[in-house]
Amino acid sequence: MEENKEEKKEQKIILEGKKEENTSNTYTTVKEVKSKKESNFGKNVVLPFFSGIVGTAVVFGTCFGIPSIRESILGSNTNTNINTQTSGISSNSNTNLISLANYSETGVGVAAKVRPSVVGIQVQYSINSPFYSSNSTASAEGSGIIMSEDGYILTNNHIVNSTSSSSFYELGEASKISVYLYNDETAYDAKIIGTDDQTDLAVLKIDKTGLTPATIGDSNSVQVGEFAMAIGNPLGMESSVSAGIISAVNREVSTDGVTYTLIQTDTAINSGNSGGALVNSNAEVIGINTLKLAGNGVEGMGFAIPMHIAKPVYDQLVEYQKVKRPYIGITGQDLTQKLAEENNLVLGIYVKAVDDFSAAEKAGIKPGDVIIAADGKSISTMDELNEIKNSHNIGDEMTIKVNRKGLEKELTVTLQEQ
Repeated sequence: MEENKEEKKEQKIILEGKKEENTSNTYTTVKEVKSKKESNFGKNVVLPFFSGIVGTAVVFGTCFGIPSIRESILGSNTNTNINTQTSGISSNSNTNLISLANYSETGVGVAAKVRPSVVGIQVQYSINSPFYSSNSTASAEGSGIIMSEDGYILTNNHIVNSTSSSSFYELGEASKISVYLYNDETAYDAKIIGTDDQTDLAVLKIDKTGLTPATIGDSNSVQVGEFAMAIGNPLGMESSVSAGIISAVNREVSTDGVTYTLIQTDTAINSGNSGGALVNSNAEVIGINTLKLAGNGVEGMGFAIPMHIAKPVYDQLVEYQKVKRPYIGITGQDLTQKLAEENNLVLGIYVKAVDDFSAAEKAGIKPGDVIIAADGKSISTMDELNEIKNSHNIGDEMTIKVNRKGLEKELTVTLQEQ
């Protein structure tokens, strides 16, 4: 800095020398005279004044460059607010620096707690095909969640009970299921305890104790926008995590003729994540990752079975090896407006057949009836009827209103076990 001052001083002397030589220009001469008259004032007043300002700036600049001194002056919670007048930037722009430390620590903590409770699953299927030998097999990978310390694991039904087929082959039942624990290369043989295709859930069991069961969260309280992490075995890469947010709740998605009510998330879910955990910021499992939408123009649309649906199914599969559901006993067809008009019927569910000795037969429901309401609520689809039915227990009574040849009748059905 001293060298710069000396250089500027030398330049000033040279410049003043040149001005004194040029006396032919009146304007320049007048300016020179004025400068000469003010030279003593500048040396005695201006120069010391600006030197003080520069010195002060240097001291404060140094102090603010040292964190401990800066924090003692302004406090440790200093916010940086910068108002700019730069073209294209609002003068009220808020440039507060937001720390991502808390978010990062949340992700690290959640992953550390939940990964020991998530397993990798490998399944071998027999192949039935005239183009393959009789002992040919196919394999698939998925994930699962440890539900008890003695080896019960919750996963997706489609992992262990594949329905994949074509005109060239058909997959049979799983011939071998292997489970891989966190940080354990041992392949543990697993057996199927029970499956449920209506919810796409299944329970496996391995001969192992001392496992770390997952903590189950309240999926009914999940909110759109909250933190979500998926943990599983995508593409065979065990114990992988991906994070995002909850995109929607109670999202109805239909696939293979079944409608599911699911949690939607933008968390990356890939092949092999099925059956794995969707967890919240408290490291609680709120859903079972089950499917994703894929295709051109589709990004970040994954879905999970909420735990308030999965947990009761798990309990029944463990206790009964199946899910006990109430049963009416009809085969029905949804009527469209066009179909109803063409056949002189009303909108509703056309009863195509009634099972022998079923609850429907005992209640007096007949083929040709059109079901138009259940428990006092107007309905027009089998999905709506099943939703109301499944809200009951076996042995409960529910009312069903039918339209029979133009006349309405209300019947009472005592639900049986399916």
